[in-house]
Amino acid sequence: MDYILHGYHVSEPTWFYLSFLLIVAVFFRFGRLWSLRNLDLILLLSIAPSLLLVKAQGQSSVGYVWLFVTTGLLLVRTLFDSYFTRRPRLPQNMNAAGLCFLCVAAFAFLMTKVMTEPPSESSVAELRRASQMLKGEEPEQNGAHAEAGPGSRVIHTLPLAISQAVVPKGEEGATHSATMPSQSEIVAARSMAILAHLAVILGLIALAHYHLGDVQLGLAMATLYLLLPCTAYEVGRVNHVLPAALIVWAFVAYRRVFISGCLLGLACGILFFPVFLLPLWIAFYARRGAMRFTAAIGAMAVLLVGTFLFTSADAQSFLSQTFGEINWSLLQFHEVEPAGFWHLYPGAYRIPIFVSFLAMLTALTIWPRHKDLGDLMANSAAIIIGAQFWYPQQGGMYVLWYLPILLMIVFRPALNQAVPPELRPAERKAEEAAPDRALIGSASSTGPLFR
Repeated sequence: MDYILHGYHVSEPTWFYLSFLLIVAVFFRFGRLWSLRNLDLILLLSIAPSLLLVKAQGQSSVGYVWLFVTTGLLLVRTLFDSYFTRRPRLPQNMNAAGLCFLCVAAFAFLMTKVMTEPPSESSVAELRRASQMLKGEEPEQNGAHAEAGPGSRVIHTLPLAISQAVVPKGEEGATHSATMPSQSEIVAARSMAILAHLAVILGLIALAHYHLGDVQLGLAMATLYLLLPCTAYEVGRVNHVLPAALIVWAFVAYRRVFISGCLLGLACGILFFPVFLLPLWIAFYARRGAMRFTAAIGAMAVLLVGTFLFTSADAQSFLSQTFGEINWSLLQFHEVEPAGFWHLYPGAYRIPIFVSFLAMLTALTIWPRHKDLGDLMANSAAIIIGAQFWYPQQGGMYVLWYLPILLMIVFRPALNQAVPPELRPAERKAEEAAPDRALIGSASSTGPLFR
């Protein structure tokens, strides 16, 4: 970073200490020590030390156990979110102008880290497969093969094409090799990381503006997202940030069922975990809304498959691009080779964890029967967090999968009036008369957000 910020260097432990002080100063409620907000902050800050232990040589076992315990506490917190009916307004210890300045400054420092550090291997691998797809070649198989889905290559084609047009040909040839990324690949990877984090930030602010009734809540969520050490540690992992950004915008557009379905469908094409959210969202919309939502997912799948069809040289290349990048070994309960929690134990121990996850997924899908936006947020976060326990590769470390949704739960007010948009007038009256949802109304009706 020295050529951008002269003399600036912050190690990962130092970033944890500095961000810890900033987060406590801005968000901790000193006047209400036993508040839910303070408990949530403690849980969020507890993730960073475990990640540091995992990265430290010789302490991975302790770090993974710590991470699993913290993730389990977060899962319990999301499962019991609907029981916290009293959600008083808790302003931050900084006004809106100060939050805006801190958010911009934190974003600038994090993006400086993106611009000065080498891009992640998974991002470079996806860019190379995107380049091969544009040329009609069969994508290569490598170590990053298991991380991203086929939709990731489609997303990476546009920034790759722009960077290839911008980077001079002389610089391109001077840096490219079989192992080292070319200059255009570096530019595209960094651009994708910046745009993915920017999409998360703007999505949180838009959600607060349109559905939470207070833009300052969006600024608070975005600022905390940037300050948390777990964001800085994995700031360049585009394949982890981008699906979370699409899910955030699916929440923003939840009243536009088709748009929300397209966003979730695209997220499913990038990584596997959004697939487990589909039954929950279908149950949330119910009846006509569920049909439109499912049609949107199908349309996105057809669009992705059609893209592979037009960029494939032959049938073998088409099948390889469509199905060859899916990592089916995730559901095989054998010994796990990559570093992670489950490489310490036999793979058979994952079987009851996975069965418990499916039982939880079924329960959250059918209960409560009539869900509002708050229930959808909490259940979605619980499902993504639950997937961390049986995922074989570095289980528990993929915090960016669920962090933006978890921040929505931390800051959200009561959302009893934010209901699915596809209820007919007669059905809406029946819902309002139900004893367990007496406060449900239309999204435009007035009522207290904070109680």
